[in-house]
Amino acid sequence: MTPRQRLQATLDHKPVDRVCLDFGSSAVTGMGAGAVHRLRQALFGDADYRVKVIEPYQMLGQIDDELRQALQIDVVGVPPAKTMFGFPNKDWKPFVMNDGTPVLIPGDFQFTTNEEGGLLIYPQGDRSVPPSALMPKSSYFFDSINRQLPIDEDKLDPADNCEEFVLLGDDDLKYIDKATRELYENTDLGIYLTLPGMAFGDIALVPAPWLKHPKGIRAVDEWYMSLAMRQDYVLAIFDKQVEIALANIRSLAPIIGDRVQVVFVSGTDFGTQRSPFCSVATFRKLFKPYFKAVNEEIHRLTKCKTFVHSCGAIYPLIPELIDSGFDILNPIQVSANGMDASRLKKEFGDSIVFWGGGVDTQQTLPFGTPDEVYRQVSDRISILGEGSGFVFNSTHNIQSNVPVENILSMFKAIRDKGAQ
Repeated sequence: MTPRQRLQATLDHKPVDRVCLDFGSSAVTGMGAGAVHRLRQALFGDADYRVKVIEPYQMLGQIDDELRQALQIDVVGVPPAKTMFGFPNKDWKPFVMNDGTPVLIPGDFQFTTNEEGGLLIYPQGDRSVPPSALMPKSSYFFDSINRQLPIDEDKLDPADNCEEFVLLGDDDLKYIDKATRELYENTDLGIYLTLPGMAFGDIALVPAPWLKHPKGIRAVDEWYMSLAMRQDYVLAIFDKQVEIALANIRSLAPIIGDRVQVVFVSGTDFGTQRSPFCSVATFRKLFKPYFKAVNEEIHRLTKCKTFVHSCGAIYPLIPELIDSGFDILNPIQVSANGMDASRLKKEFGDSIVFWGGGVDTQQTLPFGTPDEVYRQVSDRISILGEGSGFVFNSTHNIQSNVPVENILSMFKAIRDKGAQ
């Protein structure tokens, strides 16, 4: 099978010659730049190579063509034109991470350093406005800074939370057309595209770190309280968001319909480590109608399968996600309550593709031994990969400080077990 054929068979729940593998196609299936750097050094010994940080919010490194081929990765993502901070992914310049890792960052990656040695980054590369995120000195990724303005309940306007939802322009469509065409015609890889503005209430996006002066409900705690206290406000935002999302799907459909196999729709997290953060009833009221509308339009106009990312203990919500029209579930956090791999495969394996869950990124991969990593990866492939319908990826992104020996052990287990 070619990688594209392998992904398509996996999406169709058909047998494959080996487990389908993804690393680096999206902002939720990647590796920290430090991990990519050390992995390249271990495989190729090129100490002077600088990894591009293609997603600076999480400081994710690019899985380049040479590395993708060496690791037998089957899926490639359409490179994002802009970052989470609103500046273009281009004009690369050298940068050294806090742990000494040499990388490349986009030219408009503008930062200052606070008294504790943390990095403050600025939206759209504009240092004349307040910074929108902070990466502490001991950390490997950014956290959004709370820029919530004082709230006057009588003056709250849902339009303030809709500033970021816009129709795709001609330049946006031309970029996606060119990028998808090049990947479709010049590679045999499966193709993955992140759709803009369709993740309703994604808490990573609510603070809008790319906006210079965000208005509305932007604080994490205020947003979560709004799901209970300001439901009419939230629904008004979602009504406008879905209107624009559906229009963008119609604009994109002629471009992506025959080229792209997977589209990322939502990264809204519905789970904590112990339970969903909202009831099934709340999900049905606030989220499901909008997800269903988006998924139905994508399926009506394209052949693409739709991808939802939701961390945590979401077992009670999986039937709702399936009924909302999602084809693919990620990241499969088996360590969370109720998320046993065998149970998930038995109950939902015929209805949804599992993308992720191949190894635990909370404990086993960062803190286990290479042998423990190898055994867990082998077990997960046996369980989740049975009969296909499983794309191997870790449970969320691999962090920059994960030991390279453990990453190499993971890929060895994939090679050894994936073809059995």
